[in-house]
This record gives sequence, C-alpha cells and structure tokens, in this order.
Amino acid sequence: MPEDKPLSTGGWSEQIVNVQHATVLPPVQPGFVQACGVLDAQGRYCHHGATWRKHRALTIAPEMPQTVTNTLTGRWLWGGVMRSHFGHFLTESTGRLWALDATEEPIAGIVFTHKRPRGRKLNNFQRRFFDLLGVEVPVRVLRAPTRVERLIVPGQGLGLGEIAAGTQKVRDQFASRFATQVMPNGSEKLYISRSRLGPELGSILGETCLEKLLAEEGYEIFHPQAHSLEDQIARYRAARHVIAADGSALHLLAMAMPRAQRVAIIARRKSSAVHLLVRHVGSFMGTTPLVIHAIKKEWLRNDTSTRKRFAFGELSFVDLGATLQAAGFVSNGAWTDLPDQAVRDALIERGRMAPDGDVVP
Repeated sequence: MPEDKPLSTGGWSEQIVNVQHATVLPPVQPGFVQACGVLDAQGRYCHHGATWRKHRALTIAPEMPQTVTNTLTGRWLWGGVMRSHFGHFLTESTGRLWALDATEEPIAGIVFTHKRPRGRKLNNFQRRFFDLLGVEVPVRVLRAPTRVERLIVPGQGLGLGEIAAGTQKVRDQFASRFATQVMPNGSEKLYISRSRLGPELGSILGETCLEKLLAEEGYEIFHPQAHSLEDQIARYRAARHVIAADGSALHLLAMAMPRAQRVAIIARRKSSAVHLLVRHVGSFMGTTPLVIHAIKKEWLRNDTSTRKRFAFGELSFVDLGATLQAAGFVSNGAWTDLPDQAVRDALIERGRMAPDGDVVP
C-alpha cells in the first residue's frame, strides 16, 4: 500500500489497481486537504488513487455514505482530481492518463472528481487538451457519490514535488501521442510574457520594459493566454531560445517536448515553485534550464493573499542582462535598473501602489 509520496523513478506511481464495484466520492468541503477519492466494495480506501503534492497527500480517505444512487456500468479509468487552474490542471489532473497506453481492454471513459465540492464541467482548454492527447472516450467529472462497476486506478505519474519530473511512462506518452499533428511554427527567439495578465496575478515589475529590451534582441513577445493550445505548442516547438518569467505556461512548454532548445527562466518570486518548473522542463525536454535569480524586492497588495504566486518581483536589470548575455541569450546585456519613477509607475499600473506613494490598502 503506498503510504509515501509518488516518485518519478517508479514504485506505486507506475502501478495499476483494478477495483471492482468501486465507489467514487467527491469532496463535500473545500480545503487544501480533502476527504475524497476511491473506496473498494468493502469500503476500504484505495491509496493508489490519492493525489499528492510534494510530501503530503491532498486527498484522504472519505467515509462511505449510507446510500449511493448514481452508478456507472462498464470499465472506467480513474483520472483523479480535476483542477480549473491552468498549471495545476496540466500537472495534477493529467498524471494518471498514462494508463491509457497500459490497458488493452477498452474503457467506457475517464472519471474525475473536482477540487471544488460543487464541481464543474470541463472548460474549453481542458477539452482541447484531452483531444490533443488523443483521448477518444468520454471524460466525466462526478458531482455526487457514484458506484463504478469496474474502475482502473493508476498511480500518480505527474504532479508537484519530486514527481514533477514525471515517470518514464508519462514522458513516453507525451512524446508519442501529445499534439502529434502540431508542427513547429514561429520565431526562433521567444519571450513568454505575463504582462497582459490581470493585475491580480503576479509577474515581473516593469515587464514591458524588459519586453522592449528583448524585442531589440529579436525576441517575439508572446502572450500565451491569447492563443489556442495548438498555437502555443507550435510556437514552443519552433523556438530555439525561450525566455520566460516563471509561471504555468512553462508546464505546457515542457509537455510540447521541443528539442535542441535553450530555456531561461526568470524567477519573479522567492518560491519553491521555480524548482518544480525546472524539474518538469528539464525532465521532459532533456535540458537543464538556466534559472535567473535577480530579485531585489517582492511586492504584494495588502488586500491579497500572501501566497507567492501573487507576488511582483522587482528585478535587478543589471544582473538579469549580464546573466543572459553570459549565457548567450542576448548579445548586449548592458542593461540598467529601472529608475525610481519607473518602479513607481509600474506599481501604480499594476495596482500595487497608490499615486501618493502608499501601498494600495
């Protein structure tokens, strides 16, 4: 029985458990850790179906309800927890689909529970992702306790933590069947920007200034949220040099699995999330990204969570330019730091500082 974190080197992450007359239970309460998942016919928790992040399980054994009225007949695949957030969906809602290539008998479909207790239907990017992965069976997000006649429960082969590298089975699957019809198309130099994301999301302070400097070096400024998944993948596969602020877009870059590409990740926050991105990109693409830590200060609104993903990093452009030049990403990295007024203007633009100089309450 798996009682420890999933590992990219194998173990229960690459095992499959077949559960007869399973009961799938969605969460009933919101929370970081939730009681939900798969019970067998005797009401025992199927630990292979748990979702882990780093060193802890985010799903724990639920109680069997007295009555379950919903049923699914046939043979279904357990997909785990469905996440709406783009990056968490890519890493935490796809890590069991490797079993599609490991089962010979046909399945009726794939079942998930949703992170949010009330659950929601699949959104457009999730549906398109499954299409690009070659999923040809129905995908169901269960909103109520459901009996499943036969349930295939694969181990977690991808996620956040050591498992961000993905098991060999997961990497093989993305290499062989993900977006196989999407050909490289785009610039050889690409900067993946966050400057057009909402002000409530974190980024680099004064990122538009950085974009101007990179545009002078021949980089296309790419805003992935404005493009289809196919277009994003095509651009990522075409680029030979990619620079990006750390963020969810890099997970799709990794899954596109371009080759002969150099990647520089600019840390925009002091967070372990950067290390997880490096592990994912490095493992899937077979290259070690350059990570640039040039943060002088982090800025947060007083009315937002203190979680690092909302942070705006004020960078040393001097250090950033010198590092990029030394690594061959730019030819002239003799950059200067943003003057105080430019920092102030950027804070006002992003809603982090009021015009009188006080942090926005």
